[in-house]
This record gives sequence, C-alpha cells and structure tokens, in this order.
Amino acid sequence: MIILKLLKYGVKLFTGLALYGLLLCMATYDHFAQDLPDVATLKDVRLQTPMQVYSKDGELIAIFGERHRIPLKYDEIPQIVVNAVIATEDARFYEHFGIDPIGIMRAMYIGVKEKSFSQGGSTITQQVAKNFFLTPEKSITRKVKEMIIAVRMERELSKDEIMALYLNMINFGSRAYGVAAASYTFFGKTPDQLTIDEAALLAGLPNAPSAYNPISHPEKALIRRNWVLGRMLDQSYITQAQFNEAIKKPLNASYHTQKIEFSAPYVAEMARQFMYDKFGENAYTDGYKVYTTISKNDQLAATEAVQKHIIDYDIRHGYRGPEKVLWKNNEKPLNAKQIQEALHKYICYSGMCPAVVLESSDKTAKAVLSDKTNITIAFQDMKWARKFINDDRQGAFPKKVNDTLNPGQLIWVKKSGDNWTLAQIPAVNGALVSLDSNNGAIKAIVGGYDFNLSKFNRATQALRQLGSNIKPFVYTATLEKGLTMATLLNDAPIVRKTGSVIWRPKNSPPTYAGPLRMRVGLGMSKNVMMVRALRAIGIDYVAEYLERFGFPKENISHNESLALGAASFTPLQVARAYSVIVNGGYLITPYLIEKIEYDNDSGVIYQHQPLIACKNCKGEVVKFDSVSLSLDNVENEINDTGNEEPEVANLKSEDNLILPDISADNKTTDVSPKYAPHTVDSGIAFIMKDGLRSIVFGGSDWQGTAWRVKALGRKDVGGKTGTTNLSKDVWFSGFGGNIVTSVWMGFDDHRRALGRTNRAEAGAVTANPLWVDYMKVALENVPEKEDVKPDNVISLKIDQRTGKLAGYGSKSMSEYFIKGTEPTSYSSQEVGTRVTNSEGVSQEIF
Repeated sequence: MIILKLLKYGVKLFTGLALYGLLLCMATYDHFAQDLPDVATLKDVRLQTPMQVYSKDGELIAIFGERHRIPLKYDEIPQIVVNAVIATEDARFYEHFGIDPIGIMRAMYIGVKEKSFSQGGSTITQQVAKNFFLTPEKSITRKVKEMIIAVRMERELSKDEIMALYLNMINFGSRAYGVAAASYTFFGKTPDQLTIDEAALLAGLPNAPSAYNPISHPEKALIRRNWVLGRMLDQSYITQAQFNEAIKKPLNASYHTQKIEFSAPYVAEMARQFMYDKFGENAYTDGYKVYTTISKNDQLAATEAVQKHIIDYDIRHGYRGPEKVLWKNNEKPLNAKQIQEALHKYICYSGMCPAVVLESSDKTAKAVLSDKTNITIAFQDMKWARKFINDDRQGAFPKKVNDTLNPGQLIWVKKSGDNWTLAQIPAVNGALVSLDSNNGAIKAIVGGYDFNLSKFNRATQALRQLGSNIKPFVYTATLEKGLTMATLLNDAPIVRKTGSVIWRPKNSPPTYAGPLRMRVGLGMSKNVMMVRALRAIGIDYVAEYLERFGFPKENISHNESLALGAASFTPLQVARAYSVIVNGGYLITPYLIEKIEYDNDSGVIYQHQPLIACKNCKGEVVKFDSVSLSLDNVENEINDTGNEEPEVANLKSEDNLILPDISADNKTTDVSPKYAPHTVDSGIAFIMKDGLRSIVFGGSDWQGTAWRVKALGRKDVGGKTGTTNLSKDVWFSGFGGNIVTSVWMGFDDHRRALGRTNRAEAGAVTANPLWVDYMKVALENVPEKEDVKPDNVISLKIDQRTGKLAGYGSKSMSEYFIKGTEPTSYSSQEVGTRVTNSEGVSQEIF
C-alpha cells in the first residue's frame, strides 16, 4: 500500500516536473525568441562574395574583397565532400531536427571521461544559424538563441539547402570561404575534381582553419585529415581499400589564387570606386561581376606604349644615379643578410627591380637581387647612362662600366631578353585615354607609369594646360561664325600692350610666312594666326563655344592666352571633346562599365545603354551662325572685355563618366537608340575633321606637324599636337576610324619642364610617337572609314595662295565650305613684261 502511494506520488511528481519543465521551456522560448530573425530569409541569402572586374571580352582583371568565395548549388557539390563533412561535423545530420540531444549527451560523456570538452555538441544547422544570425560570443544566451533558430531553420529549409548554406559559408582558412574557394585555394581544382583524401583534408579544416592549415601547419593537417578518413570509414562512407589508399597519399596542398588574366590597375580602381560609390562596403561582399568596356588587346597596347615612351624619355635625359649608396669604396661592405634587408624595403615596378652592386670592372658589374639571384650587367646594357645634369643638359656617355656602377650602390635593373640592363624609376609621367567616338565607350585608359608607384590617375584627375591641342576647338568656333578654312590670316608677329604689360605670342619655331589660309595655319600650328582668329570672333564667344565640347565652364579662361591653350583640362575631357569633331558634332558621354551581374542565379542587373552619335539624322539641332566678319581688328591693340583667369581651386576634373543607375527604372525593355546632344553643326564638324587630316598629310608645299601619323598607312586618320610654354606639357590627340585617343606627358610637378636633349621635347616628337604606337594596335582590325559629306557642305576649287576661287593659271586645290560661306571672287594672276636694257640685262616689269 505504501509502495502504491509512493508510486502514485512519484508519478505526480514526475508529471509536475515535466509540466514545469515544459512551461519553463516555453517561457524560455518565448523570452529568447523575441526579435530573432526570420530564417526564411536564408532562402534568398546573398553570401559574402568578392567583386570581380572583367574586360569587355570576359578576361578577369581584378578581385576586390577579403573573402574568396565561389557559391555553389547543392547539386554542384560532390557527394564525397558532403559525406566527409557529415562524418566530421554532424554524423546524425539527416536524423535530428536542428539540435541533437544524443550528440550533446555524447559530447558531454566524452568530455567528462577525457576531462577535455574538445567535442562540441553543435549541429551543422546550429553552425549555420550562428554564422548567419548571431555573434561569435560564447554565452548561454547566444547558445539558446542558436538552438531556437536551428529548429526554425529545419522547419523552413530542406536538409540539402542547409548543407549547401554550410558548405558555401564556412571558413576554410587562407581567406577561402566555402568549399569551392577552398578547393581552388589549396588544390587548384574545382570540387568535382577532388579525391577522397583531398575532400577529407577540406572537411577537417573548419574546426580550426589556422591550426590545421595544410600550408603553414602540414603535420597537424595530415593528422587531422587521417582522423577524418577514419571517421568516414567508421560510418561506411568509404571502404577499407579506399581508406588504405587515401591515408598513404601526401597532402599535395599549395596556395593557389584566382588567375588574373591581365593587369589593368587604373581601370580596376575606377570600377571599384564606381561600385563603392553606389553600394558602399556591400560592393566587396555581394558577388558583383563588373564588365568594363576595355579589351585586353587595346589595354595592353596602351600600357606598353605609355611605359615605353616614358622610359625612352627618361633614358635620353640621362642617369640620375643610384637609388641609394649602402657603402662606399673605403667602407666595409654589408654582409649578405644586411643586403637582403636593404633590398626588401623596395618592390618591383613594371618589371623594374632593385639590386645591389657587389663588384664592378671596366666591362661588367655583378649585382644581387632581392631573391638572392646573382646577375651580371654588361657595358652594352648600361652604356646609355650618361649623367643627368638637369632637364636641358646631359653629361658624356660612360666609357666603361665602373664609370657609373660601383660596389655598394642600390640600383634598379630590368631584364631584356636574356640580359639584365641598368634602369631607373622614371621621374616623368604620362596618360592615355582611348574612346569609341560614336558612343563614349572607353577602349583603353592608362593613368600613369605604374599604379603601385602612384595611384593618382592622370587620365581622369590631372588638370594640365593644352597648348596647341586646343586649336581645333577655337577654329571650329570661327567656322561657326562664318570664317572658312580658306580665310587668310596674317602669320606675322604680334605685339600687344595693355598698360605696362607687353604680350608677344610667338610661333614655335619662331618663323613667319605672311598671309596663310586657316587650313595651313592649323596644319602648321601657327600660334599668331590662332590669336588673330580668336580676335576675329571674340574671346567671350570662343570661351562659351568650348562648352559645346564638354569642357567645364570653370576651367576656361577669358583672355587671348586661351588661343594658345592656357586652359587646363584632363586627358579624358580632351578625348571627349575631340570625339565631338570626329562623330559629326555629338557630345557623347564616356563610360567604363558595360554591365553588372550578380551571381549566376540573378543574371544581369545593369546593362548600359549609351547615348550615341546619330549617323542618319537629317535635322540639325544647333544653329549655324553665318555672319560676315571683318578681319580688320585682328591686327589692332586690344583691350580685353574680360581678362579673367579661372581660379585654380574652382577647376573641375569631373569627366562625366556615367555611374550605373541600378534600379527598377533601369530595367527597361526599351532598347531603341538614344542620341547624344547635338552641339556642333555636322557640316562644321566634317570640315574641322578634314582639317585634322591636313595636320597629318600637309599640303603640296607644306608639312603638317603630325606627319608621323602617316606611319599607320591609313587615310582616315588625323590629329593635333600640343606643347605648352617651356614644354611643361606635351599632347597628341587624334582619331583613326571611330577611335579617338588623347595622350599626355609631363611631370607631376607643374613647375618642372620636359626640357631638351639634342632637340626640345614637344607634342610632335614626344607624345605623337606614343600615340602612333598605341593606334597601330587599336586600328589593326578596324576597316578604314570614309565620311559622307553633309548636305550643307560643298567642295570648290580654290587658289592656294589667296583662298579665292581658282582662276586661270592658279595653283588650285579642293576646299570644303558651308553653303553660303564660299568665296565668290576669283584669284587673278599678275602678268609681267620682260624688257632688256642697252647693256643686255633682262628683267620682268609689272
């Protein structure tokens, strides 16, 4: 009876405790479940994946983001990897409901027995819950929340979905997150290529990614891998024969990085900045694939051309000496360790690496590199090194190696074929921008000699004076006002006095030929003719007209020096402006990003639709101001109505590059062409473009300043040189087909001039050859383009001397005119009479 009562009491007590426990669990659940995240969001989770930047042709050029990850779908993950992870991390994964009481009890039992709680009771589901929703803190509160979320996850997601999340999310070490990234990082393979032993190695890493890293701790990694193989055997995921074979294999792990197909750091940085401006830090984690407009072929050609001609300039101006002297002839040499310590303070730039001279003689010098390689520099590979005195003077060439190189010098060297040559980090710099003039797509862009040496992008940020590179735009304004390429302007010295200030613009070289047609003045880059053209139509008109080419108003000066290129613009702004002339008068907008994708599931989220130049539009949207102008005032002393120089602080380097607008509104189905603003009359643009060709091909009795462009062997090319005062900036901008390219060279220090060697540095001799080298590649597969003459343009035969209609006996040529501006009178030839005096001397009289 007593036993029965005790039994009944025990049942009541057990029931009460159970109910109390249930109520306690419910209260605990209600308390901790408040404000927990919705696990349904995991169905559309975006894993932290780095941003990848590609060329137009799909070549990878950069990766941005700390975590290397390649997300996979569950069916893309090989079963051997899944089995290895389950055997290692959660043997009852397919049996539990998110938490595993049996697993927890087992872990506690082993912990008490071995006096070490090395085995955790967390399931794979709990690990996913912790990594996605919770902080890594170790507390009872966090553990309870983790369990609650895990249970919810099991209700919302399938086991396969949870496993895919885990294998895509988990850290494997060496910045590899997810099994695909880990597979490539440690083995250079995709997951489907993994062997059993490799899958076991990866499965053992998440428990302690640093401690078991196979590269830094191979012994621990091998022990861990073999333990995983044992677990896989115990759970019948592999056979005894497979275990015996796998456990004998070496690790064979080495560090692999995703292959960058080619380097374009200035392009990559521009894309990175655009994406960061739009998405902030998410740009580096949301898995964006950014496809740019550049092609590998063009970009490599641009980089090579810029670097080659910067080095060529640097070599011809002389050797500035060693980077550093570690010891002198009468001092004790550094030992090998000290030398290596000194070398490791420097890095290589564009193949140019530091070295220390160990010994030198008349014919050779021996040096050591930072990787301890010993090299020899022969006299023929350093004989260029005449001493740099200043930018205008160089010393004599060396006669033997030890005239220049001595032990203890830290120098720069570069490999050329099988030989090592003496080099030096260039002091000068340069930039190149190449555009498709029809739509603004950037084909290539180089912002300097080496991005690692200077991240300043001179193509988009450097505001430099244009020199004669501005002349085509001023001449275009004169055509708008009614002057023509046949108009005569006096190529004669100008002296202008304003108060006590005397201004004497000069030609370069300072030779003068009297009255010349505007086409000749443009082709031979006559400065004084440009000043007279500016005077003819007015400074303010020209300044305002330049805005039609996209030049910022804030950068434009309102004085006569504007005619000689005193205004400052970036190379990208200049290339955009030349595109207006080349494409028929349309102000295109440059762009670098062609499209943006998420991962493979989301596809394209942005596709750029450029504003294009219209080739078949008949109606003009700009007014042509045909006004008969008097040229009488161009010789007079002028008091400017405005003499303003723009404030340096107000200058704008904005390049109008388009930042992608990724929104619902952007996803339009309207793919009809959208046209760029038509800012210059097509007929005027046609005539000026033809004028740019004259700068290349010259005339019957004169040579254009850009004659080197003829080396391209094409007729559809043209361009303009540019050199500022004292050769501080040199330019060449021009076109071939629909490609417009602008190049600049100079020093970052505006006070320093490019100087001279056997001749002065100038746009024609310094920048033009660089442009030609790039365009040889860029135009390789571009067919020659023949422009169609607009309806408002006529062609007439004129007299080359007077610019009037060709008369009898004239030396004639064809010239283009806007209808209504053509000459109406004919040239006349004076006919003389020859007489002979009494002494038999004959002469012509008029």
